[in-house]
Amino acid sequence: MAPPILSLALPSETGRVLSIQSHTVQGYVGNKSAVFPLQLLGYDVDPINSVQFSNHTGYPTFKGQVLNGQQLWELIEGLEANDLLFYTHLLTGYIGSVSFLNTILEVVSKLRAVNPKLTYVCDPVMGDEGKLYVPPELVAVYREKVVPVASMLTPNQFEAEQLTGLRIVSEKDGREACNILHAAGPPKVVITSINIDDNLLLIGSHQKEMGKSPEQFRIAIPKIPAYFTGTGDLMTALLLGWSNKYPDNLDKAAELAVSSLQALLQRTLSDYKMAGYDPESSSLEIRLIQSQDDIRHPQVKYMAERYS
Repeated sequence: MAPPILSLALPSETGRVLSIQSHTVQGYVGNKSAVFPLQLLGYDVDPINSVQFSNHTGYPTFKGQVLNGQQLWELIEGLEANDLLFYTHLLTGYIGSVSFLNTILEVVSKLRAVNPKLTYVCDPVMGDEGKLYVPPELVAVYREKVVPVASMLTPNQFEAEQLTGLRIVSEKDGREACNILHAAGPPKVVITSINIDDNLLLIGSHQKEMGKSPEQFRIAIPKIPAYFTGTGDLMTALLLGWSNKYPDNLDKAAELAVSSLQALLQRTLSDYKMAGYDPESSSLEIRLIQSQDDIRHPQVKYMAERYS
């Protein structure tokens, strides 16, 4: 007889997360950027690697394998055959094909059949700064099928525009984009970075009851003159981790997540400089392991301002 799954028999106060994202052998993006922080925050995390690459694709070359939708489903069937499919959270990030995204939708249905209270945190990774880096047909699948089943959505400015059809050039537009997304499904929306008049903001929105006005807030984020990889994946993981601990205070969860991330980025920047490297000359690998204290016990330096 198989032993009990202790994370099910003795559930923690946090939860059990299935994280379906990319994986790199070297560096921190996708699951490499998300799993460790969630474990530090007390979660059992089971990763499925949608791709396995030697390194992220920003390097001159990369090698590796891509998981297809059928292979993903085989893993789910293997878990189901052994009664291992109880999850409190599903987390998804970069997905490169329509067939894989459609399989993710089947996974959501399957997990919700086992646990109707499943929280699905979706980072709809499609592009940035005006450019798509996924096939254009993925946008419609996200908009029409994924957004309606998500519990929390964490797009950047460009992705929020793709999902809503709204051009975001002001804070008012950012808040309106959140309202449009709430109407489509998810009660929690965090637009993780909006560039307005050269100022960087996070705008968060929590609709606690259908039909009621959401609670909305902003956090001003300092601009760092460097480009980092894996920060969006880390940010979404931190938002999952903290918003589950503070389910009615999305603004507090976002303060903790932003403060962790900023401390980590400052450390990354100073370490590259210490190594004699110009941080503005290429994308930087984040110092995740060295920043574990900032992930576990962030000092909140970036405060949320609620909109009235």
